[in-house]
Amino acid sequence: MEQPDHILVVDDDGEIRRMVGDYLAKNGLRTSLAADGREMRAILETTPVDLIVLDVMMPGDDGLVLCRNLRAGKHRAIPIVLLTARDDETDRIIGLEMGADDYVTKPFSARELLARIKAVIRRTRMLPPNLQISEASRLLAFGQWRLDTTARHLLDAQGTAVALSGAEFRLLRVFLDHPQRVLSRDQLLNLTQGRDADAFDRSIDLLVSRLRQRLRDDAGEAAYIKTVRNEGYVFCQAVTLLDDGA
Repeated sequence: MEQPDHILVVDDDGEIRRMVGDYLAKNGLRTSLAADGREMRAILETTPVDLIVLDVMMPGDDGLVLCRNLRAGKHRAIPIVLLTARDDETDRIIGLEMGADDYVTKPFSARELLARIKAVIRRTRMLPPNLQISEASRLLAFGQWRLDTTARHLLDAQGTAVALSGAEFRLLRVFLDHPQRVLSRDQLLNLTQGRDADAFDRSIDLLVSRLRQRLRDDAGEAAYIKTVRNEGYVFCQAVTLLDDGA
């Protein structure tokens, strides 16, 4: 029988920690609870985890620091959903840039959090067939660039690596999967974060701007990502799958 997904909840607020843990358990998920980074690391060393729910505002190492450290270590592949009391768009972008897969703003409903968790797990396990790249063939070429999908960085024409944040990598992967097709902001947000935009959500615009900087792409005369007025964005280049040694 297949084991239910295991969710690690990290929050210094004991009441929230228990409430989330109880609700997830009642909905068929296995849960472990941690009050801080030390307890989180102890659980990760002994127990396989499918997703981490991580509070941002904690004493000591906060959730952003823990997220960054997780992405740099051996547990880098575990999806992360941030819990944040901050209702500031820039702070949300920082979390995504640190490598979080999604965020939920406090106060939140447990039902919404469960939906986000399921969406993130589903998204991480569903890769489009044309992007199911083997270890021997993991480079996507476009224009003067190549994307190493294993190392998760860009390579320019001289072979110099350009690091990408987790959010930038996911956005670029979506563009490369849908070249020369106009994608709305709602579509981009759903494909990269598994959720719909609200009326004031400009996180995709900020991420596109940052990705353009990585690609050295001038928004005024874009060679890679063009803005389509009142519609969204289009990735202009053809995309080719290369062998590892190409």
